[in-house]
Amino acid sequence: MNKLFGYPEYDNEGKKVLTTTDGLYKDMLMNITVYRMKNGDVRDFYLENEELAVLLVTGDVEYQWDKETRKVKREDCFKESLYCLHVCKGVKVTIKAFGDTEILVQSTENEKEFSAVFYTPEDCVDALAGKGLCEPMALRTVRTAFDYQNAPYSNMVLGEIIGHQGGWSGYIPHHHPQPEVYYYRFDKPQGFGACFIGDDVFKIKDGSFSALTPGATHPQVTAPGYPMYVVWMIRHLEGNPWTDRVDDPDHTWMVDSPIQYR
Repeated sequence: MNKLFGYPEYDNEGKKVLTTTDGLYKDMLMNITVYRMKNGDVRDFYLENEELAVLLVTGDVEYQWDKETRKVKREDCFKESLYCLHVCKGVKVTIKAFGDTEILVQSTENEKEFSAVFYTPEDCVDALAGKGLCEPMALRTVRTAFDYQNAPYSNMVLGEIIGHQGGWSGYIPHHHPQPEVYYYRFDKPQGFGACFIGDDVFKIKDGSFSALTPGATHPQVTAPGYPMYVVWMIRHLEGNPWTDRVDDPDHTWMVDSPIQYR
């Protein structure tokens, strides 16, 4: 089994494990699991020593935590922005589904206590990245739920990218010392792309994920006709939180001199 890329399947209980802090992908320093739920399903999450983020990928759900309740619906993760609940250790979260639903749960150790935050589309404005770089070939839509800028108490980062069909994201090639995980979905099951991790290349399929080695460049591309949805998750390092990427100097020339075809 490869330590850089995975093609997991759901088990009989609708659970798909991407990474764990004691498994093959332990270097990612995060526990990440995707759950498939149907109408009437209820799942509880409670971690004594880990902060927890629950992202609604698609579906109709009710979030419950502390004395709060929020019922939200997201039909199309490609066109609609995100809903995500972020809580500190020791807070119980209950998710109830009212239809076919997919949620992603990210967690990691964090001794700090902080108030729960429920991120909505109003908080996570779509930003167009890559404009003016290589004509439209590096355009992608980026949504950030939380990072070091708005949640310095967290040990994690969580956001989404929409890779425009036939285009590149994570471009120009870049790296950073913090571990990162990408979880991929396509709007059609036959959608595909490619992820470059250092000198290795992997086929991106619907439901696959990449475990990005610290220090390795990791651009990716999606095939024409198949826009790509990506959940991106980073684990801060102690004394070295992720705040920006490090562009590969071999390719920075195109930032200063964007390619234009006649």
